[in-house]
Amino acid sequence: MTRGEIMSLARRAGIRPGIAVLDLCCGVAGPGRLVTMEFGCSYLGIDRDEHAVALARARSSGLDCRFEVGEVPPVPSGPFDVVLLLETLLAFPDKDAILRTVSSALVPGGRLALTVEEGLPLSRAERDEMPAADTVWPIPLPELVCHLGRVGLAVSWMSESTQAHQLVAHSLLESYVSERVAIAAEIGEDVVDDLLTAHRLWSTWLSTGRIRKFAVVAERTD
Repeated sequence: MTRGEIMSLARRAGIRPGIAVLDLCCGVAGPGRLVTMEFGCSYLGIDRDEHAVALARARSSGLDCRFEVGEVPPVPSGPFDVVLLLETLLAFPDKDAILRTVSSALVPGGRLALTVEEGLPLSRAERDEMPAADTVWPIPLPELVCHLGRVGLAVSWMSESTQAHQLVAHSLLESYVSERVAIAAEIGEDVVDDLLTAHRLWSTWLSTGRIRKFAVVAERTD
């Protein structure tokens, strides 16, 4: 996500001083640290990767940020005013399960801010081609809205960002190709091959409309 996309989504989700924010699968928490710095919220990031969490802690000096290492789900009980689920819903095959736990962590009127790769499930051929296909579970938009409704979340805002993400995927692909030798020296040829294959597929899918990218805010309606 670009800085502008993160800031727009945070504003639409009502992040401001005094707001309690939970960021699920936060990684090194680039978006979380940005919104905490810009909006003065209280922030908790969760990720199962100890190394990523250690980096996030090291980079959040002076910010009202806390981090925990843990699997998602479950999620902390909260309650939270806003839950962030950025660039990660794709990895959950059971959307109902993760969205239900998110809804339960929100205060009444609380907001879930998420990004989603919209499209039909991958075909067998696509799954065979995509590295780590067990983490790639797109969902049609009407189906996502139904899932949200079933767990008490109503969509209040939605914005498509397919073109921007296609440009990013293509730019990353070009960079990985040009720096292949140096990257492979750090992480190995097999990993680089998977990286290139995945970005070629994402760039193609986003440019052809096979996959579309959306940012969504949904409110707990109780």
